[in-house]
Amino acid sequence: MDPSFTWSFEPTVLLGVLAAGLLYWRAWTRARGPGEPHPPGYGRLALFCSALLAVLVALVSPVDALGEQLMVFHMVQHVLLLDVAPILAILGLTKGILRPVTRRVHVIERRAGLLAHPVFAVIFYATMMWVWHIPALYDSALTNQGVHALEHLCFTLAGGLYWWHLLSPIRNRFRLGGLGPVLYMVITKLIVGLLGVALAFAPNAIYPYYEHHQHYWNLTAQNDQSLAGVVMALEQSIVMGIALVYLFVRMLEESERNAQRDERYEVA
Repeated sequence: MDPSFTWSFEPTVLLGVLAAGLLYWRAWTRARGPGEPHPPGYGRLALFCSALLAVLVALVSPVDALGEQLMVFHMVQHVLLLDVAPILAILGLTKGILRPVTRRVHVIERRAGLLAHPVFAVIFYATMMWVWHIPALYDSALTNQGVHALEHLCFTLAGGLYWWHLLSPIRNRFRLGGLGPVLYMVITKLIVGLLGVALAFAPNAIYPYYEHHQHYWNLTAQNDQSLAGVVMALEQSIVMGIALVYLFVRMLEESERNAQRDERYEVA
């Protein structure tokens, strides 16, 4: 038997994505105005639009309905909200786009105290993944729309905060330097990756919702759970690898810029 491929067209999601898109378009066009330094290119616009598309795929497309029928698709939904959408959205930002709110962001960081520290971001990110995969909470999210919305909100906030420390175009109070970004990434992805491995190799299905639900594509609840665990573990590994390469290239570029600046000062 095949699962149902239906679109949700949730009004709150559509309105939220539309509002985010309009706000970004306004900031992007302003940053490209006459006299503005380092205007953002169309690549930044494409990245942010891709982030909005990832949200729509997760919450409006058939992925949302399939997630209620197959755990592997629910996992796809999670990684889209936790990693893919936040990464693309933050990469779509520049100093020029954020200039009107930069001071406000710095004020929020100061008032947040330790909550704005990278260590908290790691703990929050990993905790959200582990806590929401506790069977009772996981099943509750699948049977209660309010709890499901809270789960999605937690993943989006955790992902946004986590990737902000790595990819933010503006300097923040607790800027990671040296090998900090590498340790930040490796520690987090190993902790979350272990959850994926645990799900992939669990001897039995641990989520009653999927055990008692209609099975599709000849997958047992345990097979479905194993696939979901593999998706999580692989996604964490792939994202970590790509991010480490990106951070390494960025570190080399910053080092080169610093060297060029020092040379100019010496000449002067």
